[in-house]
Amino acid sequence: MPRFEPHPRRRPAVVTGASSGIGAATATALAMAGHPVALGARRVDRCEELAATIRAGGGEAFAHPLDVSDGESVKAFAAAVEYQLGPAEVVVSGAGDLSAQRLDEVDSDDFAAQIQVHLVGAHRMVSAFVPGMVARRRGDIVFVSSDVVRSPRTRMGAYVAAKNGVEGMARQMQMELEGTGVRASLVRPGPTSTGMGMNWDPETTGQVLEEWVKWGHARHPYFLRPSDVAAAITAVVGMPRGAHLSLVEVQPEAPLEER
Repeated sequence: MPRFEPHPRRRPAVVTGASSGIGAATATALAMAGHPVALGARRVDRCEELAATIRAGGGEAFAHPLDVSDGESVKAFAAAVEYQLGPAEVVVSGAGDLSAQRLDEVDSDDFAAQIQVHLVGAHRMVSAFVPGMVARRRGDIVFVSSDVVRSPRTRMGAYVAAKNGVEGMARQMQMELEGTGVRASLVRPGPTSTGMGMNWDPETTGQVLEEWVKWGHARHPYFLRPSDVAAAITAVVGMPRGAHLSLVEVQPEAPLEER
């Protein structure tokens, strides 16, 4: 007898922040791996476009509005997923944005708003989907973290605090979920070329990069592509049952040196 029944043939997957960046790349990668995918974000028009592209390529996908800072929005999204795709087998939580402010400069209400999205929003997804996974005795929830947990960066406002909270929550869940058949995993990207931070003005961007160099965070100019992170997430949820990739850190390789 195997220790675990294999994954079911049909594994619906939920992706938050799916309108761009890592979320959009993850939805695409999971669809290519055979998962029916539910795309959620505030910019639902972009999710609709991506879902149409996935369907045109032979995949199964649908989009629905999702604001993880709003509990009612999360509940409505979860109900729509159940109706359209059936019970979610995979949840990827990575919605969020990034501002470039020192902690003593950021307004406390703005600080709280960032915590709401990155940390409380992730917990709302847990509340909406994990109890069903526990009842079915299987499932994957993946939290997209950041290497700022291991190596904090300046001018990250509440982002560093929120991602530390996400990792603490995920580690606690790993203990609480042990023996349930449900896997909670962390994927921790390094610098990634996404839409986050693209609205900074040139002066702010220059100051941020100077401080990254000062503190040893910018050893080379290469960034990860969103598809690189998506590949790691796909590998995590694709692990056979009975094995658990609990934490995967993804870093960009440096350019090849002349020899």
